Amino acid sequence: MTSLSITDAYVSTEIRPAQKAPSAKRAPVLKALFGDFLSAVLSIGAIAVVLSLLPALKWGVVDASWAVGDPAACRSGGACWAFIGAKLRFILFGLYPPDEQWRPIIVMALILVMVLVSLSPSLWGRKLVVAWSAAIAIMLGLMWGGFAGMAFVPTSQWGGLPVTLLLALLSLGLGFPFAIFLALGRRSKLPIPRLLSVGLIETIRGLPLVGLLFVASILLPLLLPPSWTIDKLGRTFAALTVFAAAYLAEVIRGGLQAIPAGQIEAAKALGIPHWKAIPYIVLPQAIQKVIPPLTNTAIIMVKNTSLVMIVGVFDMLSASRSAAMDPVWPAPYAEAYLFVGLIYFAICVGISYYARWLEMRVKAKDYR
Repeated sequence: MTSLSITDAYVSTEIRPAQKAPSAKRAPVLKALFGDFLSAVLSIGAIAVVLSLLPALKWGVVDASWAVGDPAACRSGGACWAFIGAKLRFILFGLYPPDEQWRPIIVMALILVMVLVSLSPSLWGRKLVVAWSAAIAIMLGLMWGGFAGMAFVPTSQWGGLPVTLLLALLSLGLGFPFAIFLALGRRSKLPIPRLLSVGLIETIRGLPLVGLLFVASILLPLLLPPSWTIDKLGRTFAALTVFAAAYLAEVIRGGLQAIPAGQIEAAKALGIPHWKAIPYIVLPQAIQKVIPPLTNTAIIMVKNTSLVMIVGVFDMLSASRSAAMDPVWPAPYAEAYLFVGLIYFAICVGISYYARWLEMRVKAKDYR
């Protein structure tokens, strides 16, 4: 009797030809772009946008003039980027004395350093507040001068990017704690703080910022005693701060309403007084819940600084407009506004991406 092994019974000895690897099935390009009605509409729209940008690309790059200091080269019909190079110092620093422009450069560098340091939530605390207070005092001291051999420069000669950055930072930085008091006052059970907070918030939110700037610039000096003199930049800063505080207060109030009442009750059960429970328990949670609308308000305030040119403050937009009025150059308003717009765009996009990272970090921390 012959016995078959497992190999003889189940393993084939026939040599088979090698098979090709299966090819990946890919949808044709046309089917992917125009496979259905929605894809076709989106594809046609994207193609139309690209085609519409070709003339702008030709104007801004191909036919552009790049030779710095040559106004005659800007009459070819393309973009006059040579104007930006020739007027860059004026756009960035305005009427600030040229020999003293190293001071606003240091101010902008100090702002950048402080912002980078403040990005890490682990560094937030009283020490950072003290550092910001000292940095702002140094910035204002450098801009004014009048000590340590530095010439005094009045605020009427301040201008350009430092003014834009200082107005945005100071109005948001000082408006935020003011907004917290307004939000808490509006939710207070005491009638006087509640009515005062509601009246101030609704009055400011009911006025356009342009009208508020005109009130601060024109009417406020008429209402104050003659001995009280506040320069135009200071009055403009006050208007921006009050405006930012009113809008931030409503955002913070929304966050406070989202916190359940059980948080306060739990704090009371643990023996924590109300005045400690608000800043240490309620406010941190409320602010975490409203990071996106706070970011939106911050971006709006950065862009709103461009409105100060209406009341005669020489910010970056006003400096670019004045530079474009130089008769030597062929009215390069588009180039000037585009350059300033790119700076605003970079600042606002940076704020948006940081807020998105911060929100994701907070959510990841909550899931742990």
